[in-house]
Amino acid sequence: MNYDYLIVGSGLFGSTFAYEAAKHGKRVKVIDKRDHLGGNIYTEEVEQIQIHKYGAHIFHTNNKDIWDYVNQFAEFNRYTNSPIANYKDEIYNLPFNMNTFNKLWGVKTPDEAQAKIEEQRKAANIEKPRNLEEQAISLVGTDIYQKLIKGYTEKQWGKKATELPSFIIKRLPVRFTYDNNYFNDRYQGIPIGGYTQIIEKMLASDLITVELNCDFFERKEDYLRMYPKIIYTGMIDQFFDYQYGELEYRSLQFETSILDQANYQGNAVINYTDAETPYTRIIEHKHFEFGTQKKTVITREYPKAWTRGDEAYYPTNDDKNNKTYQKYKKLADSQSQVLFGGRLGMYKYYDMHQVIASALSFAEKEFN
Repeated sequence: MNYDYLIVGSGLFGSTFAYEAAKHGKRVKVIDKRDHLGGNIYTEEVEQIQIHKYGAHIFHTNNKDIWDYVNQFAEFNRYTNSPIANYKDEIYNLPFNMNTFNKLWGVKTPDEAQAKIEEQRKAANIEKPRNLEEQAISLVGTDIYQKLIKGYTEKQWGKKATELPSFIIKRLPVRFTYDNNYFNDRYQGIPIGGYTQIIEKMLASDLITVELNCDFFERKEDYLRMYPKIIYTGMIDQFFDYQYGELEYRSLQFETSILDQANYQGNAVINYTDAETPYTRIIEHKHFEFGTQKKTVITREYPKAWTRGDEAYYPTNDDKNNKTYQKYKKLADSQSQVLFGGRLGMYKYYDMHQVIASALSFAEKEFN
């Protein structure tokens, strides 16, 4: 078969592009180095429970077009992301809201909570936040920072909060209502039966061929010679043989256990925010789909430094790495044959709805 596109990676970006390409009559080859489809949104069934193999994935968006788009591949439930924090066996609601403030300070009204935070802001005397620690204290005061942000964040990124850029913490919602819904988005849920079905349906066309256990870099020059267009969703620095040096990433290690009990922790996600606990969170997968199975499956998530050969989960978007990325992007922009997409190809943190929107934008430019 003469292919129009080679897509490197069967995650959400690559699969969305493949689906759109096939709709336009293009012949597509999709390769993936893993032994399964779906990239990091892959789910597998264990004890009749859909396991989020690479960490918790909750679909959320304000974009109705994107919501309608993904719903053509699966039926979504009404799951609402309401994680809780465990700080040395003290339990707090996330995101930071009136339930959190009441537990921490005994305040009952938004005015009381805001006054408490303002008091701590003034005491810290931070005029212009220069790093994550100062940004966090400016947003929520010192008590919340010390108990619920500092330890978790430093474990997650492997650096002191004073060494991390302030923008990382700006994504964290703060509410003066008794609302434990983590996201502000209008649409939210988990696909009933897991995420893998979405990718399978996207790649079900007769015009799409899939090959797993296939490492692009083992035959890179052959692929460049054989395919007129390549959609590459791997690490951009690896594609260019690290010629400007390695970009920094954070990796993860997952420790999954099947437990002979119906309910381990009573919530899908519990974050461990103290510095001493080595993992950042425990996921109990059955709660994503309101499961009633007799057994349960939990996953402990350990952050770790990335080294070559590890999976890269999070780009480290500080000034140093962003400057290096711009050098790679200049190389990428000079490539007419290869398009770079996804979290690793664009060295940018994306939520799932943003990945789909980005892939659709790529497809529109290609086919219209």
